[in-house]
Amino acid sequence: MDARFTRGKSAILERSLTRPKTDVMTVWKALFGKEADKLEQANDDDKTYYIIEKEPLINTYISVPKENSTLNCASFTAGIVEAMLTCSGFPAKVTAHWHKGTTLMIKFDESVIARDKALDGR
Repeated sequence: MDARFTRGKSAILERSLTRPKTDVMTVWKALFGKEADKLEQANDDDKTYYIIEKEPLINTYISVPKENSTLNCASFTAGIVEAMLTCSGFPAKVTAHWHKGTTLMIKFDESVIARDKALDGR
């Protein structure tokens, strides 16, 4: 992934939000052997995206005690996605939630959105 961004005149300035979306889906497929069920952008917020997975593979093989029933083990997956995005130059916070299965909520940093809007304005 780094090779894609280090070639060219101004690679850091030319990265738009379409790149991390495709990279996340590529990494997802490499990790879990299938694509995520859905990738959506929030209707009311341009910096929030959702990855929806009805039955996450990581939750399939883990037994959670009744007293921790709200625990979503896909938080581990959220950490992987957050690290991948942040190290790629797209700082974001990723959290796991129970909604239609498991939903990873990706909130990009304001600087990423500003950079994306500047690229669209060219």
